Amino acid sequence: MLPLSNKESLMNTQQTAITSEGLDKSKVLDLILRTLAVVSLLFIFLVGVKTLGSSFKLLGGGFAKGLLNVTANPILGLCSGMFATVLFQSSSVTTSIIVGLVASGSLPLGGAIPMVMGANLGTSVTNSLVSLGYLKNQTHFRNAFAAATVHDLFNILTVAVMLPLELMTGILEKSASTLAAILYGSGSAMSYNSPLKAAIKPVAKGVKALITDVVALEGVLAGVAMVVTAAVLIIFSLSFIVKIMKKVVESNKGEIIENLLSKNGYVAIVFGSLLTIAVQSSSITTSLLVPMAGAGVIGLKTILPITIGANIGTTATALLAALTGNVAGLGIALVHFLFNISGMLLWYVHPTLREVPVKLCEKLADRTLKNRAHGVAYIAVFFFVLPLSLTFIL
Repeated sequence: MLPLSNKESLMNTQQTAITSEGLDKSKVLDLILRTLAVVSLLFIFLVGVKTLGSSFKLLGGGFAKGLLNVTANPILGLCSGMFATVLFQSSSVTTSIIVGLVASGSLPLGGAIPMVMGANLGTSVTNSLVSLGYLKNQTHFRNAFAAATVHDLFNILTVAVMLPLELMTGILEKSASTLAAILYGSGSAMSYNSPLKAAIKPVAKGVKALITDVVALEGVLAGVAMVVTAAVLIIFSLSFIVKIMKKVVESNKGEIIENLLSKNGYVAIVFGSLLTIAVQSSSITTSLLVPMAGAGVIGLKTILPITIGANIGTTATALLAALTGNVAGLGIALVHFLFNISGMLLWYVHPTLREVPVKLCEKLADRTLKNRAHGVAYIAVFFFVLPLSLTFIL
């Protein structure tokens, strides 16, 4: 028979174990509920983004497609591809139009290459908009803005090297044409429908129907109403994502995510590629990273390879679609793929060059932290004012 003191000690140990088990279950349940909340809010955010893209169609008709019917000036082609992507909020839409124009013979392969590069630049606007959800929080805004601009600056650096190189040597056009000639006819008809996009589309259509059918607005007025609705959905979802992610960091649950993704950069690239192929949008993948970075869950050195993977993964849809078309359409789809592979080779393989986009993001974020208006101005000027102005000037 145990002495009384030993019995009490045993009982205390058992109570501690039961309490600890209860706390662990509570933490797991809390993490599951917060994850579901973030997923739901991201769904609302993406519905807002989709609604925003639809609103531009009402406002501008076939404006984005018209922008892509220019080939004389490579800078104009770059700006048109970028601005069309900003309007449609999807590089997949822009590149699909480009593939169709090239396949039909309406657009030469060489003239379409700057447009594809522009589409890569334009698709990063979504994650930049996400970072604005942190404007009121000084510390978290710096991290979120730096994370958002990883996608921007990586693409800007890649364009800065590859566009002049392409104009001088035609390396992407020649490589893509050779590969297209080899691959053409070897692919069978393949397609993939993203379950996430399939879920978002009817909800966004419902928002549009509410404005155009129920409220009975038409034309430009309907477009303006959809822009306002999209803005409300985006702001609402972002504000609550910020609050939830802040709680995740305070409870140290984010360490698991950081440890999983930061072990090997090339694993993170594969992860980013597969996730983007699954959701069929690099914007979705990179936008997921911004609130995580803003809350301190992951760092820029982890975000960079995932972003590179997202850029590579977003080319899959166009490649699969182009395999069912002609050799010219496959050629421009391969240009998109080779451009993003080139970006990885340029700015990730070498450890020193890997630091360049990260350091630039940090400097831009530090500057923006001193005056947050600079961040808003950067997004407005780079993604909207500059490409639109150059499109009409050149």
